[in-house]
Amino acid sequence: MLIIEELQVEVGGRAILNNVNMEIPRGETHILFGPNGSGKTSLMMTIMGFSGYKVTHGKITFKGEDITQMPIHERARLGIGVSVQRPPTVHGLKTRNLVEVCAKSRGRAIDIEALAKEVNFDHFLDRDVNHKFSGGEIKRSELLQLMAQDPDLILLDEPESGVDLENMALIGETINTLLHRGTKHAKGKSHCQIVSEESKSALIITHTGHILDYITADRGQVLYHGHLCCSRNAREILKWIGEFGYEECVRCAMEIEI
Repeated sequence: MLIIEELQVEVGGRAILNNVNMEIPRGETHILFGPNGSGKTSLMMTIMGFSGYKVTHGKITFKGEDITQMPIHERARLGIGVSVQRPPTVHGLKTRNLVEVCAKSRGRAIDIEALAKEVNFDHFLDRDVNHKFSGGEIKRSELLQLMAQDPDLILLDEPESGVDLENMALIGETINTLLHRGTKHAKGKSHCQIVSEESKSALIITHTGHILDYITADRGQVLYHGHLCCSRNAREILKWIGEFGYEECVRCAMEIEI
């Protein structure tokens, strides 16, 4: 679904990402860990094509097509969707109208009311985008827009940020719906997820790892000082980070590679 090769990125003339290589197969969900300022959001913004992120070297391929220099709206139409950590308030634009635009960008006809009810958001459709929304309401609004767009690659920047425990379960369920992954419960056992042929690909940034209580990740990766340093089981990485911190985790991973 997504292949990143030797990617180098500058922001304001300063190198942010260095020789990043990443591959996300179709239907897989990857978790991206890293300390503040490591370049996680910059990587996500670069994949989406936001301005200000200058690719100085390397290549981004999505569904077999080189999108390295493709404008952001064409990437969205091709099937990439993003939920940013702190989306802006847009005065004068109703959430309903924005959701309609998301659907039309992919040539989809949707029942907005029914879709909004799935994320308990039908009462917010006629309010300006993100105006006086709580953290959980903003996340549900972002996910509603992604549901309308129905992208093939979903980029989520800290979906648990600012979300209380009650909303977190709904956010987790909605992400699974977006990814076309069902959840199966076995008596006396923890849940497992069912991956269908229609499952989407995803790259999810997380600091706390709480999202892993609601979704199943196929892979975890660590971005440290602009370098992709580790690629292993997401829960193992989270455990190592919690016990030893990022620096020791990365050092250990590099020793294992050697």
